[in-house]
Amino acid sequence: MARKKTKDDQPRKTNGDGPAKEAPQAAHTALEPGAGARAATQAELAVLAQYIKDLSFESPQAPQSLQGPGQNPQLKVSVNVSAVPRAEEAYEVSLNLEVHARSDSGVIYNIEMIYGGLFRLRGVPQNLLQPVLFVDCPTLLFPFMRRILADVPRDGGFPPLMLDPIDFGRLYAQNLAKAQGGAALEVKN
Repeated sequence: MARKKTKDDQPRKTNGDGPAKEAPQAAHTALEPGAGARAATQAELAVLAQYIKDLSFESPQAPQSLQGPGQNPQLKVSVNVSAVPRAEEAYEVSLNLEVHARSDSGVIYNIEMIYGGLFRLRGVPQNLLQPVLFVDCPTLLFPFMRRILADVPRDGGFPPLMLDPIDFGRLYAQNLAKAQGGAALEVKN
């Protein structure tokens, strides 16, 4: 004979990740001393916006440069990072990237791009502000800039530009070592 199912016998609805589980009960409700203060002062990094500030593509010798790269093609890539405070707890971080492709016959193409992001930083200690602005923020922006830079030369008739990832931590450390003899890196006002 079939047993009548009660409400407690019914399986709980889930989102497909397995049977629903009961929330674990807290063994004790007392917080350890200072836990609330640590949670209140936890650092926060939020991306508020990302945008292209400037983008330039030049191929002065087109259509001849589209026939082939010519003899001895070279690619020079340079990147600079700047950070500017915009409002209370908000900073604009900009990646300025220049790409120059040349051969013995002249310029193949030049790309100049400034890609920016607006970040909100809360609870970041002053001694960690520069590393966050010059390492963490550019690291978050670069993949989006890289995708755009792959498309620009392709849209100009050339193969896509596939840039290697940039280690902004290493660049920051190198620039900091250079600045030790003089003034340290500063956030522009």
